[in-house]
Amino acid sequence: MPIDITMPALSPTMESGTLAKWLVRPGDRVRAGDVIAEIETDKATMEVEAVDEGEVLELLVAEGAEDVPVNAVIARLKGEGEDAAEPGPGDATEAGEGAVHRQARPEAPPAAGPQAQPAAAVPLAAAPAGRDGSDRPIASPLARRLAAIHGIDLAAIAGSGPRGRIVRADVEAAAGRARPAAAKAAPAAGAAAEPAAAAPPPVPADAPPVAPAAVPAQAPVALPETEVPFETVKLSNMRRTIARRLTESKTTVPHFYLTVDVWLDPLLELRAQINRALETQGIRVSVNDMLVKALGLALAQVPDANVSFAGDHLRRFRRADISVAVAVPGGLITPVIRDAAGKRLSAIAAEMKDLAARAREGRLKPEEYQGGTASLSNLGMHGIRQFDAVINPPEGLILAIGAGEKRPHVVDDALAIATVMSVTGSFDHRAIDGAVGAALMASFRALVEAPLAMLA
Repeated sequence: MPIDITMPALSPTMESGTLAKWLVRPGDRVRAGDVIAEIETDKATMEVEAVDEGEVLELLVAEGAEDVPVNAVIARLKGEGEDAAEPGPGDATEAGEGAVHRQARPEAPPAAGPQAQPAAAVPLAAAPAGRDGSDRPIASPLARRLAAIHGIDLAAIAGSGPRGRIVRADVEAAAGRARPAAAKAAPAAGAAAEPAAAAPPPVPADAPPVAPAAVPAQAPVALPETEVPFETVKLSNMRRTIARRLTESKTTVPHFYLTVDVWLDPLLELRAQINRALETQGIRVSVNDMLVKALGLALAQVPDANVSFAGDHLRRFRRADISVAVAVPGGLITPVIRDAAGKRLSAIAAEMKDLAARAREGRLKPEEYQGGTASLSNLGMHGIRQFDAVINPPEGLILAIGAGEKRPHVVDDALAIATVMSVTGSFDHRAIDGAVGAALMASFRALVEAPLAMLA
């Protein structure tokens, strides 16, 4: 039988992707490991490799198709020793409207009798959805999320996908039928009682939890009319993900902020010495590289700050993996320096240079920009004196680094003009108390002002 190729989950949080480019055509022969397509996620463009061998039978999703759900069938291979076969009914229902078939086939004339009635016309109650081993309706993750948003019971929907699987189109059709019924009931309800605040729609018991910010971040926003000329720019996958995650962070994570002024001259002097020593190796250590190292060491000294909130428990990490914010076209990405406390400054500099370059090209692997334990964002090079950064969940903190500038500062008990930078920590108060955050900021400042400790 034909071999289905599905949209892969290229990261733990990926729900859909854009099929940027096909690298094969129907009739091509592929082997396991051959690159067959390029997929755009919210953070990078990834190459997809074939895991089976065979001849490309058909491509079900057009190049440029957006929001193709994970596990949707995007192409088929012809298995060994068989002819081209018709695709199974409903297999590509969630692949989007841009499905590409090799040729159009006329529909068979309808047969007489009740069994000829198409599945879409069968009443919901007459065609229960498929079930898995737990008597739970079989549905795609996207269908479950949409059902939760619209307050629709999946058990009442007939799935049109393989084995009765409920897909997006089924939920959208059910939502369309529910709206007219609600509209008819509204006048009668309004005449009987005073208008009340709308209650949130019921969520099915078997639906997965939906983040509070997921709906507002993705819902269209009604903007007032304006006479100012403008253009409409469609959001990229990256920008949509940034909007959703930061809205979630600011609405569900209780931030608190701590700011310290840090004397920077000792670190600048040490950096100059290190770069002179590394000149023959072609490595230059930046201020940011040294701050990444300082944050890693500070987290090692204050392990209660190296945590993540996880509902009824905390995760206390034994290693400091620092996510570093890097601006890229259309947004930002946070490549991770693993074990920042345990690496030499030269190693951090070389790794950060490589990660930043590939981040701007959209070529980072998911494991290279996910899984950090704390973040660092530096806008000092843009002349920003101080700012408050938004926590990157599920991490518990982020340091916002301002510009180093000449200011009056007390050095060795005397007032002097020194290079000083302001550093603001944003902390998740569910996981980190004020005293712990203050201890981390103090440790970070001490390491920057006495940087030889970073080399010990």
